[in-house]
Amino acid sequence: MAGTIETVVFDIGGVLIDWDPRYLYRKIFDDESEMEHFLTEIATLEWHSEQDRGRTMKEATEILLSEHPEHEPEISAFYGRWPEMFGGPISGTVDILRELRDRGYPIHALTNYSAEAFVLARQDFDFLEWFDQIVVSGEEGMIKPDKNLYAVLIDRTGLDPATTVFIDDSHPNVAAAQELGFTAIAFENPELLHEELVKLNLLNESPERTTPDA
Repeated sequence: MAGTIETVVFDIGGVLIDWDPRYLYRKIFDDESEMEHFLTEIATLEWHSEQDRGRTMKEATEILLSEHPEHEPEISAFYGRWPEMFGGPISGTVDILRELRDRGYPIHALTNYSAEAFVLARQDFDFLEWFDQIVVSGEEGMIKPDKNLYAVLIDRTGLDPATTVFIDDSHPNVAAAQELGFTAIAFENPELLHEELVKLNLLNESPERTTPDA
């Protein structure tokens, strides 16, 4: 049984920031099935994850171009038009982050993110400055769910997993956190996250709205 929760750890992509390459590639492909083939067979998540592990965007692009030269425009667009893959902040989760910060909880982030791309994220999303500590996979050379990456966060912050809640949209990442003793939440949407944090006594229930007298 976990102790009283004192610290909160957030994932970033898919939890606080809406990222999906389809935002870009729907502008490039007229046919949805062709787009899905490109994203599942060529510019795959496995390929992209290597940038989260530390490989440069330039090297990654060159590798893919050498393998699929017929897709040069589409491959070059992946990082050449990177900002077009974002839908913006997930505002409900950012509101939760703000409330936790205002309540004085230590808040950290553990994210699978390219080191190069994260420099851009810091410029575009001011709320990233609210964290006490951010561990970026691309800077450490490993990605979640590698438990060694969680260990970097634990060592750097001194947090106790038994009194820490971990929030991530990836079930393997959540499972790894649970095995390390964290209270872990699989993120689905801000409303359900708020409910879970209320159960952990980190947030108050939202006051019910009342209709003013006519």
